[in-house]
Amino acid sequence: MYKINDVVVYIRDVCKISDVDNKSKYYTLIPINDKSLTIKIPFNNDKVRGLITKKEVEAIIKKIPQIELIDFNNDKMVEREYKKLLHSNEHENLIKIIKTTYLRNQDRINQNKKASEKDSSFFNIAEKLLYNEFAVVLGKTYDETKNFVINEVNKMNNKK
Repeated sequence: MYKINDVVVYIRDVCKISDVDNKSKYYTLIPINDKSLTIKIPFNNDKVRGLITKKEVEAIIKKIPQIELIDFNNDKMVEREYKKLLHSNEHENLIKIIKTTYLRNQDRINQNKKASEKDSSFFNIAEKLLYNEFAVVLGKTYDETKNFVINEVNKMNNKK
């Protein structure tokens, strides 16, 4: 059972518990990125989980260079695959989206083409979801977390 001021992930959003109603068995959540929104959910909601630990964040970051890109057999399946991976609520799948969309857009730019709006949109969503949770766990801002992750990955790639 969570208590007031605990930080949890509800579906894909990082939220702070602002109230625990033991009588009706409901939590009141406030997303950290939208303080104007309140969400009431029952105690037994399976879409709520605790934050991952700092150790887990560090382990995920160490795995980033080995996380495979998404392999598309058909370009028409791109959006469906991105959505499926987003809804899996797995950090490695968010990283797959970030890596794949970034490299696909870089490839387009290198060919003097415009970056794909679809890839850019999924890139931004995946980054937001990943770095919001990492930021809270690491005690950093979103931008500090993003820079930290990029720097750590660059260090690992330079050791190769």
